[in-house]
Amino acid sequence: MRYVQFGTTDMQVSQLGFGVWTVGTTWWGITDKQIGLDLLRRAYDLGVTFFDTADTYGDGFGEEIVAEALGDVRDELVIATKGGYNWYEHKERRGQQERPQDWRPEFIRFSVEQSLRRLKTDRIDFWQAHNTKMDAVDNDALFETLERLKEEGKLRAYGVALGPKIGWVDEGVKAMRTRPIDGLQMIYNMLEQDPGRELSRVAQAEGVALLVRVPHSSGMLEGRYTAETTFAKNDHRQHRSKEWLEGGLKKLERLSFLTDDRDLTIGQAALKYVWQTPMCCVALPNIYNVEQLEEFAAASDKPDLAADELARIKDLYDNGFYLEQSETSAVA
Repeated sequence: MRYVQFGTTDMQVSQLGFGVWTVGTTWWGITDKQIGLDLLRRAYDLGVTFFDTADTYGDGFGEEIVAEALGDVRDELVIATKGGYNWYEHKERRGQQERPQDWRPEFIRFSVEQSLRRLKTDRIDFWQAHNTKMDAVDNDALFETLERLKEEGKLRAYGVALGPKIGWVDEGVKAMRTRPIDGLQMIYNMLEQDPGRELSRVAQAEGVALLVRVPHSSGMLEGRYTAETTFAKNDHRQHRSKEWLEGGLKKLERLSFLTDDRDLTIGQAALKYVWQTPMCCVALPNIYNVEQLEEFAAASDKPDLAADELARIKDLYDNGFYLEQSETSAVA
């Protein structure tokens, strides 16, 4: 496992992070708590030290399970969590519908204290405003509160997590350029390179660490889907259309040059691509079984992708993955 500096902070983080939402919610089909505990502990044993959760995952469960699984090695970890949704007063939720956000200083302080209690720790290494919209970016009181919490030692660093879906480039750019954030979380992968490329460019200029979630494009880049793949009713991917699946598989065929005649899976190549993007310190793949976890953990020490391969990926994306093999071979 490779470890890198988290932006301009003094924290060293594992390139592979563990996104706790797969075991802190039921959206990925995991309903057995012990499976989650075992996966978190196995990740640590494999060298993973960065764990990303949120107070709203399972209404607090996503933080509690981290403490239960890894409390005895707390000082070896970099724990990231998120806040901003007022799920304490708004319990009702339909599917993945967003609850009301609350950026009042008193609520942010309350939610940070509650996260500290559930995580059984005295500090949060990296706190993120969860699914930040422009009203949060423009909220002076929010960032003044975060600065005070940082001065008090309750937060080591803070930033924003963009979402819930891909996009939010204006919010991300403005947050990096106008607020003293340490990191930004975004969706980015070989099949969905925008707006990540622009966010990476700004992050370089501003010294902001990038965390990447969905590096496998909702599983497409794991190489396990077929035209017959279906998802369980409790798996949030079940809303994906047949067209999304078939189109993604065709794009995947164009990326076979990354794995042909080499000891590298497409899932590992997807992670290497993220890690080789400027300022992308941590990749947060969706982890829901041990086999997959071990495959992803092994990726960090694999040789990097070559410059001409990165250029070829860019050109394929820019051309909608329609270029033929002979055309992509000429790209430099």
